[in-house]
Amino acid sequence: MNKPRLGHIHFLNVLPLTYGLNNLNLKEGLELRNGVPAVMNNDLLTGRVDASEVSSIVYARNYEDLLVLPDLCVRADGEVRSILLVSKKPIEEINEDKIILTAQSATAHCLLKIIMAKAYDASPRYYTRNLTPAHPVPNDATASLLIGDDALYVYHHQQKDKYYYYDLGREWKKLTDRCMVYAVWTVHKSFAQANPEGVQFIYDRLYRSLQEGWKNKKEAIASIIDKKPFTERQVSEYLNVIKWNLTEEYLDNLKVFYDLAYEQKLIPRRPRIRIADVQR
Repeated sequence: MNKPRLGHIHFLNVLPLTYGLNNLNLKEGLELRNGVPAVMNNDLLTGRVDASEVSSIVYARNYEDLLVLPDLCVRADGEVRSILLVSKKPIEEINEDKIILTAQSATAHCLLKIIMAKAYDASPRYYTRNLTPAHPVPNDATASLLIGDDALYVYHHQQKDKYYYYDLGREWKKLTDRCMVYAVWTVHKSFAQANPEGVQFIYDRLYRSLQEGWKNKKEAIASIIDKKPFTERQVSEYLNVIKWNLTEEYLDNLKVFYDLAYEQKLIPRRPRIRIADVQR
């Protein structure tokens, strides 16, 4: 059997997985391909990788071609810290204002649009542009959406005399009283049909890497801290906010997100969540 090809995204929110794969030799038997989300999404859908983490909305838009691996996701129950709306005015006063969206995350875009429409009855004008933590809100906009390391940096360096800050995980919790599932791990359906043993191997390695990486949390943080603009405590606290287990309850929460995304015409139809057949 050829090595299963696993796409991997080096985001801080999957640091335990990254550490488990790369530092605990759990990538042995896998062909690991690293990349940014847009590239990994495209590689998965075009067959250049067999499995990858994808954002929740990418799964919704391509569910007929993908299967969700059980027990694995990226989620947070309330505050997430790494998805922030930064605004020049209180969120309640935003209506038809201009909001700049980071180019990095389709799920965060949808989450913001749902929150603005359902919680604040607002209809902002959205534009996509590259953003920087040093200048989070461009001069020609009222607010901007940041994600990932950029958002986490801004979270820890708030200029409260200049901006208002809104954590979208917290806003989602206020709106729905649900946790938010931001990403899932998926395999391409054609690969699963042809290589059930490969799917099992990928699942086993991902699950074990997350578990072992978390057990070695301190070492995992030490392995990247020199390359990040954060303290060890800030990274540790962030990893305590993020959770990776996917249960029936959290699948139901994901369906709520999909229902609202469909209602806002952000996805063409409500997706069926199909789970890959693996031994657990």
